[in-house]
Amino acid sequence: MEKFMIDNLDLWYNDFQALKSISMNVQAREITALIGPSGCGKSTLIKSLNRMNDLIEGCKITGSVFLDGEDIYADMDVNMLRKRVGMVFQKPNPFPMSVYDNIAFGPRTHGIKNRQKLDEIVEKSLRNAAIWDETKDRLKKSALSLSGGQQQRLCIARALSVSPEVLLMDEPTSALDPISTAKIEDLVLELKKEYTVVIVTHNMQQATRISDKTAFFLLGEMIEFGETEQVFSMPRDKRCEDYITGRFG
Repeated sequence: MEKFMIDNLDLWYNDFQALKSISMNVQAREITALIGPSGCGKSTLIKSLNRMNDLIEGCKITGSVFLDGEDIYADMDVNMLRKRVGMVFQKPNPFPMSVYDNIAFGPRTHGIKNRQKLDEIVEKSLRNAAIWDETKDRLKKSALSLSGGQQQRLCIARALSVSPEVLLMDEPTSALDPISTAKIEDLVLELKKEYTVVIVTHNMQQATRISDKTAFFLLGEMIEFGETEQVFSMPRDKRCEDYITGRFG
C-alpha cells in the first residue's frame, strides 16, 4: 500500500534545480533509504515530504506529492501535514526544557491539556523510542543533560508524541558513536511495525542493514530505486554500482 506517491517532482532554489523530475512510491510500514553523495538532493527530497522547503525563500516546486492519495501541495493544512509526517534531524535538537516538556510540547500544541493524558503520551513515546528506562527518573531534568545518543532518541520520542503516520529521518545517526547508532537502528526496525520510515543516510551499511527499499540519487536525479538487496547486489546503473563500490562519493 502506497503511503507517498511522488509524481514528476521538480524543485528549484532560485535558479538552481535541486530535484529533477523525481517519481517514486513509498510503501506504508517499510523503511525507504535515500543514498548518494553530498548535495545530490536527498535531504531536499525528504524535506519536500512535509513541506519544510516552504520555509526557504526562492524555493519553487512543480509536480505532485500524494499522502494517502491526497496532494500535500494542494490545499492540505501544513500543520496537519506535519502532525502526520514527523521529522528527525541530523543533529539532536531537544528544546531547552525538561525531558517531560519536550515530549508534551506537541500534544499540548494540538490541544491536549489533561495531565493524566499527557503523562500517558510521554511514557508511551519514550517507551516507543526505547529511552523510557534511561529517562523515567529524570523527567524533570533538562533534556540538554542527556548524552548525544539519548538526545537523538528523545527527539524521536518527541516526533512520535503526536502520533504521526510517517517518520522522516535526515541522517539521524551521523553525529553519533557506533553504540548509539546501533540503538537507533534497532529502534527504527522496531518502529517499522507501526510507522512508515524514510531515512537519508551516508552510511551504506546502514541502508543494507535496515531498509526495505533504497533510492540512489546523483545531482538531483534519482538514478536507481528498488529492493535494497537488489540495489546493492545487482545495481542496474553503472553510476550506482560505482558509488556503492566506493569508486566515488
